[in-house]
Amino acid sequence: MSMRPGFPEQISAVAFDLDGLMLNTEHVFALAAENMLRKRGLAMPSDLLRRMMGRRPPEGMRTMRELTGLHDSVEDLQAEAEREFFALLDEHLETMPGLFELLDLLESLELPKCVATSSPRDYQLDLMNRFDLMPRFRFALTAEDVQNGKPHPEIYLTAAARHGVATSELFVFEDSEAGTNAAAAAGAFVISVPHEHSRCHNFENASRIVESLMDAVVLDVLNRQQPAAQV
Repeated sequence: MSMRPGFPEQISAVAFDLDGLMLNTEHVFALAAENMLRKRGLAMPSDLLRRMMGRRPPEGMRTMRELTGLHDSVEDLQAEAEREFFALLDEHLETMPGLFELLDLLESLELPKCVATSSPRDYQLDLMNRFDLMPRFRFALTAEDVQNGKPHPEIYLTAAARHGVATSELFVFEDSEAGTNAAAAAGAFVISVPHEHSRCHNFENASRIVESLMDAVVLDVLNRQQPAAQV
């Protein structure tokens, strides 16, 4: 597995994916998908979550149809998935380890932060507001803000432009293959943080692959930076 060498000369802004990176929503969605398929007497295909992860909901539902042979419409599957998912949230939703510590560190370095997710805006706001996360980010980009979903680089090109920085100065945190490829194609420095549902992904385009958000590699990258002026 190859990674891009070196460290960024300057980090001027940071972008976070949401699902599976800040919150354990991929675990919750796996439970929801299992429930949907079990009701139809089907088992979860081994590569279903890998192929759905990091993509916008309609694209994910099309993948589910292709791999399972379901005849339900994409719209009906998406609506059902949302019902199953939200029914599980109160019991299962958690922040990922190290999230709040990392946000504290980035704020001490005066690095502006944004969210760049393939999920819809109402979903993003609902989940982040459960943990009072929105005030800690300058802005959020969602599925409604781009024409092309990950792995296309549009969302990270847009994030850099909104921050007013070069993409080479954008520090991205991702958990999926699609998201990592999107950030890398944009020219950002991307830290990939695989979890139980994405460890099988191909992260060859990551700048670094780490075990957690507060991995020693993350601290090393950030410790090389001088506090940045707000842009």
